[in-house]
Amino acid sequence: MPLDRAIAALGGAFACASALCAASLAAPAPDAPIVLAAHRAVYDLTLAYTRGNSPVEAVRGRILYDFDGNACSGYSLEFRQVSEIDNGEGKVSTSDLRSTTWEGGDAKSFTFKSQNFLNDNLIDAVDGRADHGAKTTAVDLRKPQPKKLRIDREVVFPTEHMVRAIAAGRTGKTILSFPVYDGSDTGDKVFNTLTVIGHKIPPGERIPDDPAGREPKLADMARWPVTISYFAKDKTSDKGEQTPDYAISFELYDNGISRALMLDYNDFVVQGKLTSLELKQPKPCP
Repeated sequence: MPLDRAIAALGGAFACASALCAASLAAPAPDAPIVLAAHRAVYDLTLAYTRGNSPVEAVRGRILYDFDGNACSGYSLEFRQVSEIDNGEGKVSTSDLRSTTWEGGDAKSFTFKSQNFLNDNLIDAVDGRADHGAKTTAVDLRKPQPKKLRIDREVVFPTEHMVRAIAAGRTGKTILSFPVYDGSDTGDKVFNTLTVIGHKIPPGERIPDDPAGREPKLADMARWPVTISYFAKDKTSDKGEQTPDYAISFELYDNGISRALMLDYNDFVVQGKLTSLELKQPKPCP
């Protein structure tokens, strides 16, 4: 599986389904609006460990992440990830994923555009949009090939997925399960997901040794350890137990900022360390 696949899923996972205008530093009540912070972040990627006979010997890379918007105008994400994968014997591959996404504040519409380069050669380009209807979700793809799809009305877009994880964390719910559509790969895949939310980490406990731990606006904010497993919906298992295509783990703040990424591709695991964080000035709803 390409290294950028899990990052793309995480990268689109910041939006808000509530009508809200500004962030709050106080601990929110479970039914308070979920406020996601506009921010720029940088994550440095390295190989954490391998399993079995994985040929991967080293991973080096960086994620540049720029999230903006509000609940009235919707939420945009500009994202770039450059990764080098060393398979030994001097075989180093460089991937460069560039993507732009937008999700409506009501979580009913999602647009996506991405380009994926391997060793400076364009290998994938996806461009399209998806809209929830009364009975189905309509997907209109322009790239890689013009195509119209009808998928499950119950699919969740990436930003809404993260909003639901925050809402679950606030109320102590530990398991979420639903299909997700994120426009990745060739734009025609739906993934079943299993999200596990761990015990809340209260403000002031286990203070991170990265920019999140030094950001005053996060000092009074709770966070949760979250693991999301992704299963291709078109795959079946004769044994009744399906292995996820990949899983992502991270610590999720109440405002949607993430740190301590772990990307599990079954035969190797990549860690992403937050190295830069800039919170932007909120743009209030008119």
